[in-house]
Amino acid sequence: MKKTTLIKFFIALLAFGLNYSCEQKIATKIDSDPWETAETIIQNTTVPSFQDSIFNLTDFGAVGDGVTKDTKAFQHAIEACHNAGGGKIIVSKGTYLTGPIHLKSNVHLHLEEGVEVLFSKDLDDYLPLVHTSYEGVELMNYSPLIYAKDQKNIAITGKGIFNGQANQENWWPWCGSERYGHKEGMPAQKDAHNLPTLRKMNEEQTPVDQRVFGSGHQLRPLFFEVLNCENVIVSGVTFTNAPFWVLHPLKSSNITIDGVTVNSHGPNNDGCDPEYCKNVVIKNCIFNTGDDCIAIKSGRNNDGRAVNIPSENIVVQNCTMKDGHGGVVMGSEISAGVRNVFVRNCTMDSPNLDRAIRIKTNTLRGGFVENVYVKDIEVGQVKESVLRINTFYGIYANQEGDYMPNIENINLENITVKNGGKYGILIKGRAENPVKNITLKNVTIDEAQQTTSIENAEKIKYINTKINGEIMN
Repeated sequence: MKKTTLIKFFIALLAFGLNYSCEQKIATKIDSDPWETAETIIQNTTVPSFQDSIFNLTDFGAVGDGVTKDTKAFQHAIEACHNAGGGKIIVSKGTYLTGPIHLKSNVHLHLEEGVEVLFSKDLDDYLPLVHTSYEGVELMNYSPLIYAKDQKNIAITGKGIFNGQANQENWWPWCGSERYGHKEGMPAQKDAHNLPTLRKMNEEQTPVDQRVFGSGHQLRPLFFEVLNCENVIVSGVTFTNAPFWVLHPLKSSNITIDGVTVNSHGPNNDGCDPEYCKNVVIKNCIFNTGDDCIAIKSGRNNDGRAVNIPSENIVVQNCTMKDGHGGVVMGSEISAGVRNVFVRNCTMDSPNLDRAIRIKTNTLRGGFVENVYVKDIEVGQVKESVLRINTFYGIYANQEGDYMPNIENINLENITVKNGGKYGILIKGRAENPVKNITLKNVTIDEAQQTTSIENAEKIKYINTKINGEIMN
């Protein structure tokens, strides 16, 4: 190699390194006013736009009687819209029975008022297998009910209902709980050929195309998943009776969830779970769920560490959280980390809402959570705590490992709580790496059974904060 060429090579390499370093700093930098950063995230989250072309689902053979399967009508309409360069597919008033809906680039699916889309109870309709995810681990499994992979510019809007038709007889029994229809002798996700096998594949980093599940297995499909997609909006529609997690953006960017209602109380019915995602805005939504309302994730164990894409730049605003294990949660599948989360102007209130803000991990998951800002929240009632941070999380055995989690810079401001549950603040950190830099400003928590329970955390900074009338300092 000539000397001049070698010099140019090293200059380019240095420039790349500097650029990468700057990108990393930008990704983690928070302005002196963090809410200016939140506004910047909103402005930088691209919302898709579409051609004016209109496609009516009925023109592609849809019947809409709730009995005839309209799967092919959805497929043909989406294909035609995509091939024409994009546009809007109108689903007119009616009840449409269908298998999975696979969206493509530049397609806007619009449900008019009075539309209900019923998803088939026939498991074979969710074949062939697709590249998807289950509890933070990628695999080949039944198709999500609504799915897109490697697409750009997608919208689902309207006032209609997506009904997954999951219940105690369909999908839910696989969770293994009698409450959800499981009976002794029935197969369940905990069986050796299901989750234990997938966990081992995760540990050994088996290639995803060799993690083959689906028929003969009992791992429930997601309701809505976009994988490796850009510029996605879901607006106005309602999701109910989900088999598993409801809204799951995965390895995607520029995601807007606006005015959506999730009313689904099945097992693991998380409302919205951004995972390995950047620039996500969740606003004006109602979550009434069987699990976490919003749970921000970034992969489980070795999968998360191998992918190594933090979930970052996420804004939640003007939402209502009712039933759920947590209002806004980070974890537990969090091995690649979460940062820059902003939550404001939300209402959280239910005797069946366990916590308002929750962070959960352990030393198998590891990961980090940093730069979390929560402001202007009204909490009526929570069952357990207003803020819970747990680095010993584990509903399964053997949750200890070699990956020490790091949690720091968690800020709560202008929070009022009428009934604080068992604890106002509940933190369980690690002696080897305590939770750091927790600030509560203008927080008032009433009727907590115990003000705080804090282990292995640096001294919390209290500013004008009261729990049960006691000034905290």
